[in-house]
Amino acid sequence: MEAQFFLSTLIQLGINLIYTLFALLIGVIALKIVDNVLLKDVDIQKQLQNGNMAVAVFASTILIFVALIVSFGLKG
Repeated sequence: MEAQFFLSTLIQLGINLIYTLFALLIGVIALKIVDNVLLKDVDIQKQLQNGNMAVAVFASTILIFVALIVSFGLKG
């Protein structure tokens, strides 16, 4: 009984990891499209070095977005 439960748990974890990677890939592609289309005149790294707080908030939002995708994918 324990081996069957362990195998079932591993399969569920594998499915969740695949889902997470797929969602993360779609999120990164969407962020690249937004960056290339909407923010083509803004250099995020240069703005961060200049102390632009709006760009810092935007960059941190992207990191939170990625963290949420990973955490929800691992929860199942």
